[in-house]
Amino acid sequence: MEFPVETIYRYPVKGLSAQALDTVAVSEDQAIPNDRRFALALGSTPADRAATEWMSKSHFLMLQRNEKLAQLQTEFDDTTDILTIFRNGKQVTRGKLTQAIGRTVIEDFFSAFMGDEARGEPKIVEAASGRTISDHAAPVLSMINLASVRDIERITGKAVDPLRFRANIYFDADEPWVEFTWTDRELAIGEARFVVESRIDRCAATSVNPATAERDLNVVKALQQGFGHIDCGVYLSVTKAGAISVGDPISPPARD
Repeated sequence: MEFPVETIYRYPVKGLSAQALDTVAVSEDQAIPNDRRFALALGSTPADRAATEWMSKSHFLMLQRNEKLAQLQTEFDDTTDILTIFRNGKQVTRGKLTQAIGRTVIEDFFSAFMGDEARGEPKIVEAASGRTISDHAAPVLSMINLASVRDIERITGKAVDPLRFRANIYFDADEPWVEFTWTDRELAIGEARFVVESRIDRCAATSVNPATAERDLNVVKALQQGFGHIDCGVYLSVTKAGAISVGDPISPPARD
């Protein structure tokens, strides 16, 4: 049985808001273009402008620790590398992330906005070519089954915004947790082909409501109590390049 892609997202700056895509071309062994390309290193982090080596998320501003980030909405322009930041629907700043002046504008904003949480002057860092500044050391895509999210809602008795999980691809298999049976197997999405690498273990970032910036639900605790694990979603590696689009069929592995 096939399931359509419901939504596709990328996150150009680690910890900042999602950007919806209608279609995107993916390349072998790479993430979605511009996904987690940039991050805001804490003032206390000894980081160069180019993040050539993988670093844990504790070195950056992140939702797990800095829920205030969810108060902001962002837009990233591929053609100009300009990041525009909004708060309550109003533009508060913009800057070109690949230009010194533009980075300074963005860094100054976050220094003032985050205050002591920035631990000094934050610094924009950019992933080296072929890398991402992600929680996963290798370039991957993440995928969430909306049926699994509904099962979490059943346990919590509350609405759970799927964007809490900050995935790249969302689909609805009707059956919860079926995606966990696909690990180490191949699947097709649109023109591209993938291997399902692993389940995704979750952290306190999922406690933050992306609409309100409040810590209003302990998703990790709910997963542990309800299902005996803290996983939601799976990581995918691209094995064959191609375009994927909203509405494309996801062809899961055949059942044994």
